[in-house]
Amino acid sequence: MSLQDPIQPTVFSPDESTSRQLRDAFGKFATGITVITAHSADGPVSIVANSFASVSLDPALVLWSVDRTSRRFPYFEAADHYAIHVLAAEQQDLCTQVSRDVHALGAVAHTLNADGVPLIDHCLARFECRRVAAHDAGDHIIIVGQVQRTEMRDGAPLTFYGGQIGPIG
Repeated sequence: MSLQDPIQPTVFSPDESTSRQLRDAFGKFATGITVITAHSADGPVSIVANSFASVSLDPALVLWSVDRTSRRFPYFEAADHYAIHVLAAEQQDLCTQVSRDVHALGAVAHTLNADGVPLIDHCLARFECRRVAAHDAGDHIIIVGQVQRTEMRDGAPLTFYGGQIGPIG
C-alpha cells in the first residue's frame, strides 16, 4: 500500500441496520482475553470477557462489562467477589470450554480463595476482586472491582482480533 493508493474506509452511523458493521469495527481493536469466575448457589461459574481494563493504581481498581442478555448475567450481577484471569496463549481450549458452558469449571482444575471464588492456575495474571460499583451502560453493565490479590507470570497472551482468537504473532 502506498500513500497514493489509500484503502478507503467504510463510514456509517451505528443503528440497528449496521450492528454487524459496528461489531466488526470494535473487532479492529486487539484485546487480551480473560475468564471471569465467581461463586454462585449453582456452583462455580465463569464467563469469557475481553472488556477488561485497569482503572486506578491507588486504589487498585479494574473494570469489565457483561451483556444484560447473557444467561450468565444474573450470576455476575450478583457476585460481590470474583476473579479475572488473563489467559495465556496456551489456554485457548480453556477459553473455548468456558465460552460454551457457564459451569465449565466443573471439568477444569481450580482452587477456591477465602471468598469462595474459583481460581484457575497458569494464567498470565489473576486479579482477585471485590465489587465496588456497577454502572448501567446500554445493553451491558460495567462492573468495577477493587483488586485484593494479584498473581502474574511471564508468557505470551491469548488475544482476540477481528473475530478470531489466537496468540499474537
